[in-house]
Amino acid sequence: MPKYTVLIYPDPETPGVWVAEFPAVPQAHSFGQSPEEALARAKEALELVLAFLKAEGKPLPQDVKTAEVSVDAA
Repeated sequence: MPKYTVLIYPDPETPGVWVAEFPAVPQAHSFGQSPEEALARAKEALELVLAFLKAEGKPLPQDVKTAEVSVDAA
């Protein structure tokens, strides 16, 4: 079973809303009133996108590499 990196963050334009997105699969993203709800909905979207790609005989996206860096913002 493939694994995909997911980003979960507060929507900068809508207070109280969380966004979940998969950088490797931009078609699969969603939102929710909590990080958990956003993730659950995005997971459903990911499953649908991957099933569609598989049914169409298209390759599944490969996950992206992620890293964290620290910078002095001052």
